[in-house]
Amino acid sequence: MLPDLDELATLVETVAREELLPRFTHAEYRLKADGSIVTEADFAVQNHLIEVLRERYPQFDLLGEEMDLARQKDLWAQGGAGLWCLDPVDGTSNFAAGFPFFCISLALLVGMEPVLGLVYDPIRDECFTAKRGQGAWLNGERLACESPSPPLKRCLGAVDFKRLGRELAAELAVRPPYSSQRYLGSGALEWCWLAANRFHVYLHGHQKLWDYAAGTLILSEAGGIAETWRGEPIFRPESLSCSVIAALDAKLFKEWRDALAGWLKG
Repeated sequence: MLPDLDELATLVETVAREELLPRFTHAEYRLKADGSIVTEADFAVQNHLIEVLRERYPQFDLLGEEMDLARQKDLWAQGGAGLWCLDPVDGTSNFAAGFPFFCISLALLVGMEPVLGLVYDPIRDECFTAKRGQGAWLNGERLACESPSPPLKRCLGAVDFKRLGRELAAELAVRPPYSSQRYLGSGALEWCWLAANRFHVYLHGHQKLWDYAAGTLILSEAGGIAETWRGEPIFRPESLSCSVIAALDAKLFKEWRDALAGWLKG
């Protein structure tokens, strides 16, 4: 039997109140080997959730962003029967800068695909959840992607220019096929905001497993469409990362992909 989503939400929200919010606006940080930022809050949240999830659900191991790569690969390879995937602070650079757009992202993966997803934004007290085959919710209210979706030329796009090739980034900057563009620096929340119709299309050049594990389930259960730039499923056993193209529904997804034809190669 899968864990109860309401119970899981209570655990995550409690950890956010105790470990994350008290450190917001005065977080010290350091750089990891890959140049990304990590703060005390990342480790505090991860360690706290490892403890409470192990106590409550001892049958599942946990793969966290703030683990070394060898440990992550080992857990991923052995986690087919059930594995938590955690990003303790998605949007760490926002958090460290005092920019109020970050979250805790937690998914339960079985057979290397998500069956439960939870993304909690403590600033807005918004908890996005999903259960495979049963739908997605925001604070208990059912989520459904806008249908019919607007034409691409009237869409708001979430695009991470930093992880696009220079030519594609320049093309989108000069001749965007959508109406307007945003990028807010938390991949997990961007998946959820797409599911909540706050964006219409999404493009990201490189996300890690913990960035998309919960969000992709929330989007798909709300009716959205996502795949890698190569047209592959987001979840692949051989990979802990992927590119992303996504939209509210199949019609808009095709229009979005067609507009990017020739650019999506990775």
